[in-house]
Amino acid sequence: MTITTKIRRQGGAAVVTIPPAVLKLMQTQVGDQLSLVVADGALVARPVQKTRKRYTLGELLKGSDELQKLSSETAPLDGDPVGREIG
Repeated sequence: MTITTKIRRQGGAAVVTIPPAVLKLMQTQVGDQLSLVVADGALVARPVQKTRKRYTLGELLKGSDELQKLSSETAPLDGDPVGREIG
């Protein structure tokens, strides 16, 4: 697939428009980052791999003691309905 586009000036930068079909083929979208490399006089644009934040076990469990305490305090909700609850 060959697509021709034009380099234009926007402010102090040179801008190249990437057609939606090319974005789709690259599995990218507006706002994604591209890595640009010049190889043998050709510009090669590759999507930057998105990294997901990794959490430590401590970060994942932070606050779980408070949640467990709250759960144990609210769990024994026995009794008759007070308002319009369905019993």
